[in-house]
Amino acid sequence: MSTSQGSTSSAGSGNASLGARARARVEVTAAIKDEARRQLAAEGAVKLSLRAVARELGMVSSALYRYFPSRDDLLTALIIDAYDSLGESAEAALARADGAAPAERWIAVCEAVRAWALGHPHEYALIYGSPVPGYTAPEETIPPAARVGLVLIGIVRDALRDHGLARPPLPAALRPEAERMAADLTPDLPPETAVALVAAWAQLYGLVGFELFGQFHRVVEDRGPFFRHAAGQLAHGVGLVYAPPQDPTPRPPD
Repeated sequence: MSTSQGSTSSAGSGNASLGARARARVEVTAAIKDEARRQLAAEGAVKLSLRAVARELGMVSSALYRYFPSRDDLLTALIIDAYDSLGESAEAALARADGAAPAERWIAVCEAVRAWALGHPHEYALIYGSPVPGYTAPEETIPPAARVGLVLIGIVRDALRDHGLARPPLPAALRPEAERMAADLTPDLPPETAVALVAAWAQLYGLVGFELFGQFHRVVEDRGPFFRHAAGQLAHGVGLVYAPPQDPTPRPPD
């Protein structure tokens, strides 16, 4: 009987030890990524160094390599985290806009993308800025990267189901490519819509990038209303019915 109790006690102690080690690993991994993000903000992704991260954390390099065997592994973890954080923001915006018209839901998601980028400029630059020389993102980054796009596609899919989607015009020369895009990306949507979605996706990140990286300086000053209007135009471009609010101020007679 005493032997059985001792075995149970030993097993419990082992499980507690494993739990403590797992928690410690999670904490150290988080600290490594936090320091790497600080380095991204200060130096950019090109200069990210495992040795520098280890030095700032008071770790020997060999210990850090047990968490991230290479700089590319650390970059991949940061990229996945950034895509997931952005995707969560888009999904939360969609949930908050539940019940609104499709175009309003589209705009809410676009505004969430912009807000996330303005709040996380260095992480946005990591995933949508200049490629890091010598780094190739692995396939595991694809599902997180697709989250925002899937949210936008879902809005358009709902509109089509509810008979609220117009088909954008499509040049005959583009139809084969449009049909390929639809087959690969949105098999349940018309080819015209697939082309419009890809264009809107690129334009959305172009608008955000222009603001974030300074191209709108002395060009667009009231950027929130400008962005909302532009997002509404993107909604219109993919076939969502969007009626921008009218200015209640009466115009003086000519």
